[in-house]
Amino acid sequence: MTGTTATLLISCPDQIGLVAKIANFIYANGGNIIHADQHTDFSAGLFLMRIEWQLEGFNLSRGMIEPAFAAIAKPLQASWSLHFSDTVPRLAIWVTKQDHCLLDLLWRQQAGEIRAEIPLIISNHRELQSVANQFGIDFYHLPVTAETKIEQEARQLELLREYRIDLVILAKYMQVLTPNFINSFPNIINIHHSFLPAFAGANPYQRAYDRGVKIIGATAHYITADLDQGPIIEQDVVRVSHRDTVGDLIRQGKDLERVVLARAVRLHLQNRVLVYANRTVVFA
Repeated sequence: MTGTTATLLISCPDQIGLVAKIANFIYANGGNIIHADQHTDFSAGLFLMRIEWQLEGFNLSRGMIEPAFAAIAKPLQASWSLHFSDTVPRLAIWVTKQDHCLLDLLWRQQAGEIRAEIPLIISNHRELQSVANQFGIDFYHLPVTAETKIEQEARQLELLREYRIDLVILAKYMQVLTPNFINSFPNIINIHHSFLPAFAGANPYQRAYDRGVKIIGATAHYITADLDQGPIIEQDVVRVSHRDTVGDLIRQGKDLERVVLARAVRLHLQNRVLVYANRTVVFA
């Protein structure tokens, strides 16, 4: 209904008149703002904003928006990015043996809930190749051992370039990525099986059960070189009780993982997440 839009994500040192300066850039060029949201982190002295406007009737061509806004952003010491709503991102999903997050993302993509292309699935096991075949997606089996990790990561990066991938989703991919890989391709979202940072590592539901927890959760976050310490995009929890078995916790945990990962991916694709200082502002 709104036609094609442009979105700016901006962060800069807080100062007087920022909203007016940014909004006036759009107004002065004939743009109609349809969404604007902002946040000031007073402890960091930082201003953060998401602003979206219609391109119909906008006086600047797409190629001219970046250089024109750069003239405004530079004196503000701003970090910023520009996105267009008709750009369709290309995703790669990485998996090991569990299929619940993979299937959920593929179903949502087919239903139009996730607006993206998914041309590539990579796995360190073969178990989920049949899912890729069912959805007509190219599948690459790249087994990883301590001896082959560097070689396989080089192949993974090669595939990401070949398929022009914009975002990698670790949908229960049970391997730790090296800092070198993350530095080469930082756009990665992971789903974690707990309400971070509790119960990280192996057998989380057994340890949660042993502790008699009353809630379990799931966390979707960006990958960084620090294991499971990246900026958090989305989290959710569900209450459990002493009557729940380990199997019950696993089932409920998988439900949470599906929903939390889907929300995080959708927020990222809609350019609603702004990362700073290992934190995120999510403009819902």
